[in-house]
Amino acid sequence: MTLSHLHETDTCRAVSGILSRVGDKWTVLVIETLGDGPHRFSELRRTLGSISQKMLTTTLRGLERDGFVTRTIYPTIPPRVDYELTPLGRDLLVPVRALGEWARDNRGKVEAARSAFDAANPEIRRISAA
Repeated sequence: MTLSHLHETDTCRAVSGILSRVGDKWTVLVIETLGDGPHRFSELRRTLGSISQKMLTTTLRGLERDGFVTRTIYPTIPPRVDYELTPLGRDLLVPVRALGEWARDNRGKVEAARSAFDAANPEIRRISAA
């Protein structure tokens, strides 16, 4: 194995790790929601709808760990916790919004392609119901 190959492997792992975080369904929606400004946990959960408390907590912790989100605790009773995008998170908001817009604009085309594929390949087990 060459030094060049090791570098490429490390780079691929790094990129893959970041893309697995930012490509996650809930991450995209959380980033997009926080793009409007700081939100409390309950506001995020209400806005996102079907996300569980555990999944939202896990997503926010991962985003905080990766430097995309800050968590601010206010010493009130009950404690108030706000989540907000960091400058890195705001940078991420640009491609996330573009991807969201692309998905909304092309939803019908993707659904039509899926229907055509499913009709032509009834023997293939459905990959996704999404």
